[in-house]
Amino acid sequence: MNLVRAELTKLWTLRSTAVTLAAALAVGAALSLLVSSSLRSADDDQFDALFAAFYGLTVAQIALVVFAVLAIGSEYRSGTIRAALAAVPRRGTFFAAKIVAVLGHLGVSALVTVGAALLTAQVALGQRRADVGEAVPAAIGAWLYLVLIGLFALGVATALRSSTITLGILLPLLLLGSQGLGNLPGVRVVTQFLPDQLGWVVMHLAGPQDDPRWARDYGPWTGLALLAVWTAAALLVGYARLRRRDLGQTP
Repeated sequence: MNLVRAELTKLWTLRSTAVTLAAALAVGAALSLLVSSSLRSADDDQFDALFAAFYGLTVAQIALVVFAVLAIGSEYRSGTIRAALAAVPRRGTFFAAKIVAVLGHLGVSALVTVGAALLTAQVALGQRRADVGEAVPAAIGAWLYLVLIGLFALGVATALRSSTITLGILLPLLLLGSQGLGNLPGVRVVTQFLPDQLGWVVMHLAGPQDDPRWARDYGPWTGLALLAVWTAAALLVGYARLRRRDLGQTP
């Protein structure tokens, strides 16, 4: 518990923590309002209230990914990782405390961001708002997606030992890569299984699943389970690199 408190304290002292978590909330709510307003008069066959609510999360997630990357990457950049591991020689214990601290921040921030996006959309859509029975499972799935993608980023950053390299890989993936390629029939067979795509079905972002043009090879909760596998693998690789690498030299 003392180690978790220490990790929480380190996160609270990073200016980027408040900035990135606030950015996630602001972007999620603002884009929800914008998309909902633009789709409010759309034809029924092209309208999905939950798409309007959660599309902004595809951008808001970037702030959470940056937060998770900097949570460990800042220690590598500044060299304080050496002092931290000198104080806690058992690297598995150190990494577990880091995961718990980051998970706590991600969980709360994702909950607030998803709630704000959904509430904003429901108000903006008026009579076309989503049914509560359909919105609640999608909101839970969106929350799980944001938490898992943040932890995935933490694992990748730990493995690569560099915020710059990690963000240089993840940001194009989130902004341009699989989102842009995910709708191309020739490559969707592969890109649908990339981490950022695996939450799209549960968040109603992948298109009508009864239409062969958009249908994925998995359901909403299977997609999240596959993302959990990606996340666990990233964290395990990160831990293996942390345990084996000599931190006496900068990467």
